[in-house]
Amino acid sequence: MSTPLFTRQTQLASGALPAPSHAMLRRVVREPRVLFGAALLALLMLIAAVAPWLAPFRPDDQDLLNTLLPPAWEAGGTAVHWFGTDSLGRDLYSLAVYGARIAVLVGFAAPLGAGLIGGALALVAGWCGGKIDWTILRIVEIWMSFPAVVLALVLVVALSPSVVNVIIALVFVDWTRFCRVLRAEVVVIRQRDYVAAARIAGSGSLRTVIRDVLPGVLPTLITLMSLEVGIAVVAECSLSFVGLSAQPGVPTWGSMISDGLANVFSIPWGLILPIACTVLTVLATTFLGEGLRRTTDSRLIERPELKP
Repeated sequence: MSTPLFTRQTQLASGALPAPSHAMLRRVVREPRVLFGAALLALLMLIAAVAPWLAPFRPDDQDLLNTLLPPAWEAGGTAVHWFGTDSLGRDLYSLAVYGARIAVLVGFAAPLGAGLIGGALALVAGWCGGKIDWTILRIVEIWMSFPAVVLALVLVVALSPSVVNVIIALVFVDWTRFCRVLRAEVVVIRQRDYVAAARIAGSGSLRTVIRDVLPGVLPTLITLMSLEVGIAVVAECSLSFVGLSAQPGVPTWGSMISDGLANVFSIPWGLILPIACTVLTVLATTFLGEGLRRTTDSRLIERPELKP
């Protein structure tokens, strides 16, 4: 005869009882950090989606008679070019708006790919244990021994510079971060009573991993992905700064920083504008990730004194 505790655990493992997700959702939507970060990222995605309608000029439009113009609020500026022009007469504001497209594409595609690969390997390593766990951990340690930026540069050069290859390179560089953190979560969740109850109730390994283990690591996975967005944006800016990202003529924040650095004394806004866009994006992902961690980490919820 089963005890009430065992019965409840078995029902929860089999899906008969709802998981306490509504309370977590309420904490998330009430967290100011989450709201601030999500709002900034939503604004960035909106700007990238409506860039052709939001930007007054196309990124390849050149006005060679009005090069290195200052912003409209400074002497010599014009209202036609709000933030001035670069050395080729291209509108800086339009370049920044179109550059948001590359930032959004790389910033969301690379963490998604890295999260899928790292998360899948983390589930396999944490659940199977033994030699499989040992082998995956040794691969992760060897992979993480290489400097991330240098490894990304080598991969992009080997694959030839392009936005798609930048995403591929960042996926192969960053999957280890997801695997190492999520594997530790899987090992902890594997020891929980409700997982044991599911196995005793006749649930197979794959079913248990999908229904009981995976939901437990999803909050950590989402937090890591939100933080990885900012890392991917900075990495893409670094690669495009040295000409190893998008093809020539495609505006990116990194290429704008490279061009603005050459004319920083004559028109500083050519450097300030893309740096400000990058900093705001990283700030948004940092606030979002920290807010998600504070509202979804059960250790911080149960012991508020652990919160920084």
